[in-house]
Amino acid sequence: MSLSDSDSSSSYGSDYKNLRQISRERLLHEMLRSAKTGNSKSTWKVLIMDRLTVKIMSYSCKMADITQEGVSLVEDIYKRRQPLPSMDAIYFIQPTKENVIMFLSDMSGKSPLYKKAFVFFSSPISRELVSHIKKDSSVLTRIGALREMNLEYFAIDSQGFITDNERALEELFVDEEDSRKGDACLNVMASRIATVFASLREFPFVRYRAAKSLDVTTMTTFRDLIPTKLAARIWDCLIQYKQKTEHFPQTETCELLILDRSIDQIAPIIHEWTYDAMCHDLLNMEGNKYVHEVPSKAGGPPEKKDVLLEEHDPVWLELRHAHIADASVRLHEKMTNFISKNKAAKIQHGSRLMKILYPFYLCRDGGELSTRDLQQMVQALPQYSEQIDKISLHVEIAGKINRIIRESGLRELGQLEQDLVFGDAGMTDVIKFFTTKEDATRENKLRLLMILAAIYPEKFEGEEGHNIMKVVRLPQDDMNAVNNMRLLAGASDTKKSSTGAFSLKFDIHKKKRAARKDRTGAEETTWQLSRFYPMIEELIDKLNKGELSKDEYPCMNDPSPTFHGTSQSTPMHQAPAPHSMRSRRTPTWARPRNSDDGYSSDSVLRHASSDFKKMGQRIFVFIVGGATRSELRVCHKLTSKLQREVILGSSSLDDPPHFITKLKLLTANELSLDDLQI
Repeated sequence: MSLSDSDSSSSYGSDYKNLRQISRERLLHEMLRSAKTGNSKSTWKVLIMDRLTVKIMSYSCKMADITQEGVSLVEDIYKRRQPLPSMDAIYFIQPTKENVIMFLSDMSGKSPLYKKAFVFFSSPISRELVSHIKKDSSVLTRIGALREMNLEYFAIDSQGFITDNERALEELFVDEEDSRKGDACLNVMASRIATVFASLREFPFVRYRAAKSLDVTTMTTFRDLIPTKLAARIWDCLIQYKQKTEHFPQTETCELLILDRSIDQIAPIIHEWTYDAMCHDLLNMEGNKYVHEVPSKAGGPPEKKDVLLEEHDPVWLELRHAHIADASVRLHEKMTNFISKNKAAKIQHGSRLMKILYPFYLCRDGGELSTRDLQQMVQALPQYSEQIDKISLHVEIAGKINRIIRESGLRELGQLEQDLVFGDAGMTDVIKFFTTKEDATRENKLRLLMILAAIYPEKFEGEEGHNIMKVVRLPQDDMNAVNNMRLLAGASDTKKSSTGAFSLKFDIHKKKRAARKDRTGAEETTWQLSRFYPMIEELIDKLNKGELSKDEYPCMNDPSPTFHGTSQSTPMHQAPAPHSMRSRRTPTWARPRNSDDGYSSDSVLRHASSDFKKMGQRIFVFIVGGATRSELRVCHKLTSKLQREVILGSSSLDDPPHFITKLKLLTANELSLDDLQI
C-alpha cells in the first residue's frame, strides 16, 4: 500500500488532449486500468462511488468505457450491497470521514465484502483519516492501492468545468451574510478548482477581481471580497501540490482569472440566440437530454427517445455555437447537398423532402415538421438512414425553436433587450413594451425588467420601484428577483445616484445608458440579434494583451513584465517551454461555408486529432455564482482568435430560468431550489 498522487507524468501522451479527454484518460487508465494486477485482465471488478464521484465519472466516461476496463458492477457506497468476496473493488470516493468509515466497514473483519480494495480519493486526504485507515490491521492487507486522484470537478465541455456548488449564489451573495457558510463554500470550491490544475499539470498565475469601494467610509462586505478570498484559498492548495506532488510544475505555465457574477449581471438573463443556448433556454431540457419523437415502424403513435446533445454528436458539435438562423440555414444546406449527391434520394423525394427539412420556412404557409415523412424516407433509403438520422434530429429541434420564437414574439423582445444593453433604448421603450405587449409571457417580462434593473438600478428604489411594478404587474415573487439584482452589483454600481421620481412623461428626455460598447465586426453584423457579448470577452482579451489593470485585477504571484501570453512573450513559429504549448483543431465555425458537402459534421470528429495548430499558454477563467452558455461560447471563440486555449470554470452552469430561480432565493431563505420555479 502506498499513499501517492496518481502518476500522470507521461503528460497524457504526446498528442494534444482537451480537459474532458484528460479527465477521461485519468479515470479510465490511471484509476480503473491500474487496478489490474497479475492475471487480472480477465477478472471483473466492482466500482464503488459516492454521490459526487459518480457525477464526476458520468461527465467524462460512458458506461461502455467503464465496462471495457473490467468493471462489471457500479455501486453506491451508501447503499446496502451484496458481498462479493471473490471480486476486487475499486473505490472512487471523496476523502470524507463518512466515506472512510463506510470503506473500513466494507473491508474489515473476518468477512469483508470484497477480496481486495483499490482506493482512489477525488482530492487530498487528511493525515487524520490516513491514520484512521492504518489503525485497522485487518484492512491494510486487503488494500491494493491508496491514492489521491485529485480530480474533483465536472468536465461539462472540452473547455469547461463546474465545481458543483449549486448553492454558491445563495450562500455567498445572500442579503443577510453568513460568513461561516460562505467560507465553507469557498473552501470546497477552491479545493475542487485546484484539482483541475493538478489534473492538467498546470501552475497558474492567479489573478482576481479586487474589492471596489468608492471612499473610505464605504464598508467592504463579504460579497465584495469573494474573488479575493477564493484566490487566496486556491493559492494555498496550489502551493501544497507544488511542494508535495511529483511532476507538478515548479514555475508558472498558464493564467487564471477569478471573477464573480457581479462582473456581468446581464449575461445570465438576456436571450442568447445561439443554437445551444436556445435549446436549453426554450425547450425545457433536463441537462443535455432532449426527448425526440420518433415515428413508430409499425405505424402507431410516435415513440419517445432520449437523445443527449453532446460533443459526440458531430452535427451538434458544428452548430451549437451558431446563431439559430445560421444553424437553420446550415441544416437546409446539409440536406440539399445530401440529396443532390445521392440520386436515389433525389428521385424518391424531390422538393417535398426539402419542404419537410426546412421547417423555419414553413411558418409562411402554416405547415409543421413531419417526422413521419422523415421516417418514411429513412425506410425507403436504408443505406442513408444514419446520415439522415443525424440531421433530422436537429431539423426537428430547430423547427421547435423557430416556432417558439415566432409564437412568443421573441424577435421583437430580443431586439429591445439588445437595444437596451447598447443604449439605443431606454426606460420609455421598456414601458411602452409592457403597455402594448400584454400577451408577453411572465418570464419574458421578468427578464426584460431584470436587464433594466441592471442598467438603471436607481429606478428600482422606493416609490419609483413601486410605480414600475404597477405597470408591469408581476407578482411579488418575481419582483424579488428584480430587487435582488442589487446584491450582484459591485460597489460602484450600488451607489449610483437617483435621477428623481419615476415619470413616464419625462423619461424620454433623459440620456440613455449603455451597458456595452457597440462593435462593428463581421460576426456581430451578419445575423440580427447577435450584438450582445458577455463582459468576460473584453476581460480575456485584455488579459491576453497584458492590458488588464493590476490595481483592479491583482496577481497572487506577480508576473514578470514579459508574461502576457504567446503573442508577446513567444513568437508563434518558435517552440516555447513544454508546458506552454497546446494543439487545437480548427473550430468548425472558422471553416469556409463552401466546405460543407453534406457530411461535414462527421469530419468534425473524424479529423479532430489531425487538424492541429500550436497554441500558447492556457487561460483559465473562473466565475463564482454561475456561468452562462454565452460565456462558454466566448471561450471557444477566443481560443481560435488568441491562439490560446481558454477554459471556463464556474460553480455551476445556469440557463436563465434556473439562474432566476436561484436569484429569488437570496431573499427567500425559507424556500429551496425545488420550491421556486418560473
